[in-house]
Amino acid sequence: MCSDFQGDNQNDSWIFALAILLSSTFVYNSMGTINQQAMDQLHYVTELTEKIRAKSSPDANEVEDSADFVSFFPDFVWTLRDFSLELEADGQPISADEYLQISLKLKQGTSPKDKNFNLPRLCIRKFFPKKKCFIFDRPTHRKKLGQLETMHDDELDPEFVQQAADFCSYIFSNSKVKTLSGGIQVNGPRLESLVMTYINAISSGDLPCMENAILALAQIENSAAVKKAIAHYDQQMAEKVELPTETLQELLDLHMASEKEAIEVFIKNSFKDVDHLFQKELAAHLEKRRDDFYKENMKASSDRCSALLKDIFHSLEEDIKQGVYSKSGGYRLLIQTMQELKKKYLEAPKKGIQSEEVLHAYLSSKESVIDAILQTDQNLTEKEKEIEVQRVKAESAEAAAKMLEEMQKKNQQMMEEKEKSYQEHLKQLTEKMEQERAELKAEQERALSLKLKEQAMLLKEGFQNESRQLQREIENLKNNMERRRNRCIIS
Repeated sequence: MCSDFQGDNQNDSWIFALAILLSSTFVYNSMGTINQQAMDQLHYVTELTEKIRAKSSPDANEVEDSADFVSFFPDFVWTLRDFSLELEADGQPISADEYLQISLKLKQGTSPKDKNFNLPRLCIRKFFPKKKCFIFDRPTHRKKLGQLETMHDDELDPEFVQQAADFCSYIFSNSKVKTLSGGIQVNGPRLESLVMTYINAISSGDLPCMENAILALAQIENSAAVKKAIAHYDQQMAEKVELPTETLQELLDLHMASEKEAIEVFIKNSFKDVDHLFQKELAAHLEKRRDDFYKENMKASSDRCSALLKDIFHSLEEDIKQGVYSKSGGYRLLIQTMQELKKKYLEAPKKGIQSEEVLHAYLSSKESVIDAILQTDQNLTEKEKEIEVQRVKAESAEAAAKMLEEMQKKNQQMMEEKEKSYQEHLKQLTEKMEQERAELKAEQERALSLKLKEQAMLLKEGFQNESRQLQREIENLKNNMERRRNRCIIS
């Protein structure tokens, strides 16, 4: 809100510009009627194009289009204190808004005086998308004005109290959230960033630029949006994931669900992500987290399986050390015992995705011991021993082939997951771009509509002025002809 400016003109001009940039409803508070003196006091409005830029690189040969300013300028409310006129025009009662509209009409003419009269009016009409006017009678008798701070409403002029109530009702009902170009709504943190961006520009001798301010704000907001999205992902995964998972797909499904929500969080809290750099940064972070979860899942499974194997095969290890199988018939007994222990291991739950790999590695580490027991078992013939060696090799080769197939399957799943991740990012980005495109189109149409409306009003006023001028000329012509006719009759 803004009242009469006093003091250093340069500072007041910057304060006025900042008030325009930061407010969604700009209240200009002055005393008396709207006359040329009131307009002269509002001369700061004529300097706005010299204090504010909409674009970082406007065409040097053109004054910035007023439509660029309309997209982020506030509504304009002119409040007139101690108003003493009767609201009438051509003998008919008019509203305060109609009074403002009449007061903003332009004069026909190109003289310096006409230009001085028209310039502030033209600026108000062109730059502010919505205009409103409120008048206030004197709140109480002149002698009591010094006591206003201590007076209750019932001691004030009832007309003034009603006018104040109407004004407050309008402001509370119609003032919108401050919105920047592109439909970006300003909250508390964003307001702080905007203030600092504008003040830094002014302090450095530059002009506050809406486009630059939005980009600077976007850098801060988008960086925070990435962190917020990652935090959401981490929270979701911490709540949902219990390592090790039984399958890789189970982990990938949990990752995909959490990633989708994380992207939604980013999309909701980001804007003006030029070249999608911040979304690419988010994608890289999420991919790393997925890979980290994959490694953690592998380790958790390996640790679980190793501990399980150590527990299940402990008795076998002790028997081998004690030479229980180093005797005739010991090999058959060893193989039978190992099959029973393998079955017990395989039936144990929650081993995770490394179950086969860890078992294969364990059995491979025992091959030399098993072979030694086979070779020393006197109950077996040389032919039986050879057959058994071939059987063990075949089992080992089959297990290795199965592991290779499993590894290829995991790699394929990871590749498919990358593609799903890319498609999800693309899907949500496309939806956001469509939404922003629709919002930008609506904003441009609104600005164009306001511009065309103002141009139509200017044309209408021009035609009306020309019509009045023509009517005056016709009347003068009639009068001249009447005077001539009268002279002729007298003669």
